[in-house]
Amino acid sequence: MINMNTKVDEFLSRADKWQEELEKLRMIILDRQLTEELKWNVPIYTHNNNNIVGINGLKEYCAVGFFKGVLLNDRMCILVKPGEHTQSGRQMRFRSIQEIVEKQDIIKAYIYEAIEVEKAGLKVEHKKTADYKIPEEFQQKLDKIPILKIAFEALTQGGNVHI
Repeated sequence: MINMNTKVDEFLSRADKWQEELEKLRMIILDRQLTEELKWNVPIYTHNNNNIVGINGLKEYCAVGFFKGVLLNDRMCILVKPGEHTQSGRQMRFRSIQEIVEKQDIIKAYIYEAIEVEKAGLKVEHKKTADYKIPEEFQQKLDKIPILKIAFEALTQGGNVHI
């Protein structure tokens, strides 16, 4: 039985662009028996309270984002790294409903694999902050301004300061 979340219904009803595509992606994902939630103001699909995939419409495309996409066997070479510094997430990008319909079996296979990765307890080895070289100019500022250093060291990987 497919359980649709009313918050996701509301989110999709307000979509200015990609509404039909997002609805189709939603049905493909829900066919995999994942739990539908609205997190970070986007539809997220979980298995045993662990994030598996999310969907979102952006300016140029809509996407299915795989939280541990780097661990998937991208045999079709269709997963995209969303940003230069993204360590674990990967996306499948679409520009039409037809493209989604044509690739729905592939989408389902990747989602199935993502669920299996989660069930297996596989973890992504993230780089630590210390693994990144701080530019010399910024290091000089940190050395000269103690409150800046405190604030910088308090940043979480998500960028929130806890001072």
